[in-house]
Amino acid sequence: MIKRRIALFIPSLVGGGAERAMVNLSRGLADRGHAVDLVLLSATGPFLSEVGPNVRLVDLQARRAVSGLPALVRYIRRERPDSMLSRIHYANVTAIVARRIARVRFRLLVLEDNTLTQFFQPTRTMKFRVLLRLMRWTYRWADLVLAVSREAAEDLEQNRIAPPQSVQVVDNPILTPEVYKQMREKPDHPWYHPKRQAILIGVGSLTEQKDFFTLIRAIKRVRDNRDCRLIILGEGCQRAELELLVKSLELQGQVDMPGFVENPHAYFAASDAFVLSSRWEGFGMVLIEALAAGIPIVSTDCPGRPFELLGGGKYGRLVPVGDESRMADAIQDALRDPIDKEALREGARGYDLCSVTEQYHNLLLRDL
Repeated sequence: MIKRRIALFIPSLVGGGAERAMVNLSRGLADRGHAVDLVLLSATGPFLSEVGPNVRLVDLQARRAVSGLPALVRYIRRERPDSMLSRIHYANVTAIVARRIARVRFRLLVLEDNTLTQFFQPTRTMKFRVLLRLMRWTYRWADLVLAVSREAAEDLEQNRIAPPQSVQVVDNPILTPEVYKQMREKPDHPWYHPKRQAILIGVGSLTEQKDFFTLIRAIKRVRDNRDCRLIILGEGCQRAELELLVKSLELQGQVDMPGFVENPHAYFAASDAFVLSSRWEGFGMVLIEALAAGIPIVSTDCPGRPFELLGGGKYGRLVPVGDESRMADAIQDALRDPIDKEALREGARGYDLCSVTEQYHNLLLRDL
């Protein structure tokens, strides 16, 4: 096999699923013997410590995509990569423009994680309209446009960002040997030492997309019938509002939001059920992690891939978006009648690092 230089471009390693997936993919490609550069606008974020030893970290030291454009052009001219994968809309626009300015030939793929219409729906600001125009103008110059769900692909087509049926749906590399190792560790939280009540877990940024308000209200209903506690892992702009809701529902001591933790997989494995309360998802990586841990799942049937990942309800209970009553009933059902652990783990097959890296490897090096 010919050794290639592959660049993976993303704004930073601050965030969640997309950033973790890029770190995992960089390691998977490097393990195949390629020279892999993980190129960041700013080398910040909790996943920096997970970058593999065979991956070169390139810090463009830019605060914004626009200011990082000259540095990315210099990187391209200096390193002349054989291929590049860019992820997240504004980074994708930057990567496409940088290639045209640099006038260096290489294969460029751009990847979308969310349905943009849903992502910007609350505001529909001038920023969204400008971004939409930039994407329509630039995406036609990419060699391939990827999306992590059929809904995200259709959204790109409906917004005239990519031609009909031209977007390819891909998976995320989620399950690594380290993930399974971390699942065998004990969570660093007093509620598990010892565990006196059933513990439910939610994971994600504290933002409108994840809709933890509905989850917390559902837990209040569940507690009317049985003892349980809720841990929400993640950080975000809605923390203060969520804390006020916990207080108003008198759930102090029953709902905890410890923020970002180094090993969330230990929490998955030690909890009694996982709940995804999102209004929309790009992929829903946490569902695969929960399946791999073998714990019961309740998820909203939101735009994205939850329905597909859960086999239409085979591997978890699906409820309408924003319906706290149906969510509470599903949580109680999941705790009372859990699906067999091995059946759940079967649902996670195919999302291991080796299998998904093969997909990206073939797409990145096609025709080279």
